[in-house]
Amino acid sequence: MALNRGTAAFVNGKVCKDPKLAKADDFYFGGLNIAGNTKNLQGSNVTTVNVDQIPGLNTLGISLVRIDYAPYGQNPPHTHPRATEILVVLEGTLYVGFVTSNTENRLFTKVLNKGDVFVFPVGLIHFQFNVGKTNAIAIAGLSSQNAGVITIANAVFGSNPPINPDVLTKAFQLDKNVVQHLQKLF
Repeated sequence: MALNRGTAAFVNGKVCKDPKLAKADDFYFGGLNIAGNTKNLQGSNVTTVNVDQIPGLNTLGISLVRIDYAPYGQNPPHTHPRATEILVVLEGTLYVGFVTSNTENRLFTKVLNKGDVFVFPVGLIHFQFNVGKTNAIAIAGLSSQNAGVITIANAVFGSNPPINPDVLTKAFQLDKNVVQHLQKLF
């Protein structure tokens, strides 16, 4: 929370607080022990703890998330444009992976169990999928106070206004009717 000694300054898009006005709650978040609602199409829920929840994270370059997964739920392919992510499984079994950039498109995957850790390098598309018959829980640390997230399918098929279906038909080698159907879903 970059405590400044004069006029208000913006750092990383957030106002630095006068140190005389700082309080313990600026460095606190409660409730990460509460499971998120996984009753949705993806069967997962991400509880974010970043600079928006803890103002004291401003300028510190860290944040974290709790991810809850229903059986066979997933955190779908996404990317964090401003952060590397390190994930630890607290409960359950997850199939995780990431894809390198366009030069090779190499897929790195692993099945993780309780206590296992996996790293997703900054900016790369990655995912987690609960391969177990029970709920799974993971905690992930991110190397940014606000990592950002771009969920690939949402961005491509749910853009507003929609991307011209001809572009997506050619890019994904899909039938135009399939593209239009996907755009309606998102």
